[in-house]
Amino acid sequence: MKLADRTPELIDKARATVGRTEFFSRLNEKQRDQIIEKGGTLEVYDGGEHIVTAGDPSDFLFVVIEGDVSIVVGEGEEAIELTKLGSAQTVGEMGVLLEEKRTATAVACGETIILKFPQEIFKKILTAIPEAGMAIMKTLAERLKKTSRPIAHRDFSKDAPVPPAEVLRLLPIAFMQRHRIVPVRCERNLLLIGHCDIIEPALLNSIVVMLPSMKIEPVVIEPAYFNKIMQGYAGDVEVPKDGEEGSGTKHIDDLLKRLVEEGGSDLHLSGGQIPHWRIDGEIKKIAGLKKMGKEEVFQLLQPIMRRESIEKFNRERDEDFAYAMDKNSRFRINIMRDHLGVGAVFRHIPNTIFSLSELGMPDILRKFCDYPKGLILITGPTGSGKSTTLAAMIDYLNQSQKCHILTIEDPIEFVHESKTSLVNQREVGVHTNSFGRALKAALREDPDVVLVGEMRDLETISMALETANTGHLVLATLHTSTAMSTIDRIVDLFPAESQSQIRSVLADNLIGVCCQTLCRKIGGGRVPALEILVTDYAVANMIRENKTHQLPSTMITQQAKGNRLLNDDLVRLVNTKKITPEEAIANSTDKRDIEGKLGIKAKGAL
Repeated sequence: MKLADRTPELIDKARATVGRTEFFSRLNEKQRDQIIEKGGTLEVYDGGEHIVTAGDPSDFLFVVIEGDVSIVVGEGEEAIELTKLGSAQTVGEMGVLLEEKRTATAVACGETIILKFPQEIFKKILTAIPEAGMAIMKTLAERLKKTSRPIAHRDFSKDAPVPPAEVLRLLPIAFMQRHRIVPVRCERNLLLIGHCDIIEPALLNSIVVMLPSMKIEPVVIEPAYFNKIMQGYAGDVEVPKDGEEGSGTKHIDDLLKRLVEEGGSDLHLSGGQIPHWRIDGEIKKIAGLKKMGKEEVFQLLQPIMRRESIEKFNRERDEDFAYAMDKNSRFRINIMRDHLGVGAVFRHIPNTIFSLSELGMPDILRKFCDYPKGLILITGPTGSGKSTTLAAMIDYLNQSQKCHILTIEDPIEFVHESKTSLVNQREVGVHTNSFGRALKAALREDPDVVLVGEMRDLETISMALETANTGHLVLATLHTSTAMSTIDRIVDLFPAESQSQIRSVLADNLIGVCCQTLCRKIGGGRVPALEILVTDYAVANMIRENKTHQLPSTMITQQAKGNRLLNDDLVRLVNTKKITPEEAIANSTDKRDIEGKLGIKAKGAL
């Protein structure tokens, strides 16, 4: 939480918002301006931050100025979202009136701005303005009406049997949990929807849209019965049968096993499209499967997702997580929504960690690992094998040194068992909130080696540089394709006034950069092409003095130290018959240069 800057624009927005609330609208404009200027506090909350927590004293109420607020009861897996409030809605009046502790938690959904009023301001308004008292009575009466529970149907008490799985599968489990509704009985096309609270017409209509062939009839159930169903139901979903919309897949493991058997690297599932996979770098349709249903991907993934991941996906429309199908197969998964429905991409992470030699990596990468401190960067586009190379380097350290290795990943990909070293692995979103937070904590966790899964933002890059500068060996990744662009990318992320200092820190700590890309190999498979920068006194001076444009010429003259340019490596792979000239040109960042070296022109070139 932080105090908001009281800009004229924000004050105007607060005035307009407060004027739309049932309670404060009873005040005249001058009165509203006075309480905003003198009695109200404007605060900004990040997504996931608690504005109030159950059990806190009820010493203020607040108005949502911008964003959404989730009202939650319970903790952890037992937490249930009662409702979500938006702009111009108030929270906390009941607690302030009763002077009791908070009975629910208010959580910011994304960046949220609130206007907070202390208890004494609220009481002064009630005392001085009778209309305000009537307004608050009306507000609380309406809220009581919504939350009052009618008498439950005798067939759906807490002792009633749980509905069969085929009935429960008619609605997504996250939808049922959020609204406290559940399908309880299905007779032909008549579906009874059990609800604990008063069911709003809009909610009923959304169920009708999801199940257009069904006649929906609401029925009141006991909350204890609803809880009983949710405790025993994991949300497993069977996809439609032949002739209905859906691919025909029974369980996500069926597709993942086929991916592993075929030697594929990625599985792509998209609503409204036939499943695809990537084999040897090419996307191909999976034979024998039909187009997937709009929500089928989400239904297939729900049983393997943590509840927190399901909630985050429903809230933010995408989520990253990992899944271990068995002891030999792990997958990094991204699930997202697009214009056709729900889609997901699975990256296969082999259980076996290959050595640097088995990957065909040069000896200079081992020498990088032997440094006691500094920064090593492994870069390249998505799918270029950065994680595989990092895993091999961590495994080399794990076997050759007696040190403490800490990895920070999103999610954890290769799992390392401690050998001669001690290895701890943390996953962002599960074991820590962010890369930056984990790096700050790392300085107090006595690591010798720190792996940063991805340097995504200024905070993470700053902390990675500080960690290297304080005597640790840091390995990290970036999405850059050349050594020169890697240096420039890091420096350019910082404000202009601090770039000179960052160049100096980078020059003092950078051990080397390995930029890699995977090329399709002749005869099948893929082979890495590398650009490697080895930092020495001359290279450090170029970085410090902002002369990175001179790096390529230095790398050419200093190849004996381990330097190499991407185009030279691509030409080597062509000359050794590992890749075609066309593949080399396609993966080059300087096509004119490589065309000259190969003595050919790319197709369609002028």
